[in-house]
Amino acid sequence: MIIYEPPQPATSVPLIDLADSFSDDIEKRKKVAWEIHKACVDPGFFYIVNHGIPQQVMDDQLALAAKFFELPLDEKMAMDSRFQSSTRGYEPMAAQTLDEGSPPDLKEGFMSSVNADENHRYTKLNVPGTGLNQWPPSFPEFKVQYEAYVEKALDLGRHVARLIALSLELPEDYFDAGLEEPLHYCRILKYPPMPKDAKPNQLGAGAHTDWGLITLLLQDDVGGLEVRSASGDWIAAPPVRGAYIVNLGEMFPVITNDAYKATMHRVLNNTSDKVRYSCPTFVDPEYFYKVKCAETCLGPDGTAKYPEMTAGEHLRAQFQKTFGIAA
Repeated sequence: MIIYEPPQPATSVPLIDLADSFSDDIEKRKKVAWEIHKACVDPGFFYIVNHGIPQQVMDDQLALAAKFFELPLDEKMAMDSRFQSSTRGYEPMAAQTLDEGSPPDLKEGFMSSVNADENHRYTKLNVPGTGLNQWPPSFPEFKVQYEAYVEKALDLGRHVARLIALSLELPEDYFDAGLEEPLHYCRILKYPPMPKDAKPNQLGAGAHTDWGLITLLLQDDVGGLEVRSASGDWIAAPPVRGAYIVNLGEMFPVITNDAYKATMHRVLNNTSDKVRYSCPTFVDPEYFYKVKCAETCLGPDGTAKYPEMTAGEHLRAQFQKTFGIAA
């Protein structure tokens, strides 16, 4: 007999090979899903390799980010997302505070989302934050390459969502309806080396959880991402060539009755004199998708810990909290 002992918190971020997740053999897919299940319980972050996106595409997207941030400041400021009702476009240095009460984050950013013209259903239904993406006029190839990358990242997000569904003993297509046209947000971020005159607790990205369903992070070789384990210790998540980092957002505690957590993380570019670039893609369900506890995750008495909500309501509240303005 092996005496039961409580599991210990994770001490590293696991790496999961997705090769078998593309197999026609359901048992092979379930084995990958089981690895994802363990990672989702703790630390809530995991690397994925053999995910189907070529290394060259990943490298090109990081190079594209570097070129964008080299544009003249005037051109970038003309796309300042703070003055756009759609909240798309350029995010100036120190415009966001992810850790409430801390100084602003030391990073620049750019964001695109669902490109909704006057004929899009979101526009016709007056969905908040609806609008067109902004693109730099002097850099036309940026839009072409950026949008092509987004499509590949969203396809990977849908694949990971199916594996997570399988990890919860749900039908693999459980999230498919919500992700047919995901309310995604794709960003590129620039983190300068940590300045000597940074304010106390001023980081590249303050400690925070992500807001939505799944985040796919592409990062360069500089590093700086740190993840808080179930024990409360911070774990480094250094770059792994060819890998994406996946983490769960705040929708998953609702869906799983707290079985899967949205894990706190932060970024500190303090070990290098190099600029750090990263490209997170937030793969969230469409605006009106009902986020609710899955049947396989209900408590013994059939109850859910959290009320149902729409994905849009949830994301708007999180945006207003961190930027201080309504989306």
